[in-house]
Amino acid sequence: MEISYNPSIAFQSHQSLIIATIVTLLPLLLAVRSLLFRRPHKPNVSRPAPSAGKEKTKQAIPSCSCNGTSGSEAFLNGDKAALAEEDMVTADVSKVAAERQSGASMMEQLVPEITTHALSYLDYPSLCRLSMTNSLMRKAANDDNAWKALYHKDFTLEQDSITPVNGWKAYYAATRAIMNVNTEFFNIIRNRSLTAMSCFWLNADYVKCVHASGEHFSGYNAVIQSWQLAFNWEQGVDFQVRDVRARVLTDMAWVTMKTFVDMDSGPFNMTNIFEFHHGRWYLVHHHSSVMLLADADMEHQIVHG
Repeated sequence: MEISYNPSIAFQSHQSLIIATIVTLLPLLLAVRSLLFRRPHKPNVSRPAPSAGKEKTKQAIPSCSCNGTSGSEAFLNGDKAALAEEDMVTADVSKVAAERQSGASMMEQLVPEITTHALSYLDYPSLCRLSMTNSLMRKAANDDNAWKALYHKDFTLEQDSITPVNGWKAYYAATRAIMNVNTEFFNIIRNRSLTAMSCFWLNADYVKCVHASGEHFSGYNAVIQSWQLAFNWEQGVDFQVRDVRARVLTDMAWVTMKTFVDMDSGPFNMTNIFEFHHGRWYLVHHHSSVMLLADADMEHQIVHG
């Protein structure tokens, strides 16, 4: 009896056995593959802390080396990048230290005329605040030319040729102080306060007051009585003060101005003279007179123009 061999029938009879064998061998093959292609394990060598590394690098790279041995060793050890970075850091630190020692700054590198021009845009409070920031700004803000420019901007150009004894900053402060005292004079008149006016004048026999009426009073008592009469008989007035000019000396100052009681009428020429006694300014002379008609018309056109 002859038996014929059929491959399809044989495959079907062994199919389940082949599948079971593949499933069994597949995990084993994956495990072998992972073992073959795994990277060799490197021993865990403890690295020095970053601070210790920087300290070591700093010791290996002195700021001044005569033979260059330390720098060559770092280069041969493969620390070229670290060496270059450390050189940059050392250079930056040295530069900052040099700037601090020499006092160099961007402000000091400017041409003095440019610095003065830049500071001229600041007002009095801003310039004072700038001088309190640091030593370099204090030096720039205390520059005499800067205060001279500020004086001309806030007050007058008439005193360009003078040379203040204590510098322009002190002269600016003294001028502003006398301006404030002069403003107080008009506030006293507006408030019609005889007590404040009595304290405002120096108690001396040589003080004098000339009112706009032309009446002249000499001596402290006569001057105060003249203001008492003015406050009793005249209504309160509100002066508009224009064209204020001040000149300040060591213990004496005078202020000239034009005042308007009514903007439709002519202005008055006024002069106040002050003396410095016991730490404050006192009024010793006041003069008020009506301007001439031609001058009044011109001033009226300037104000309303």
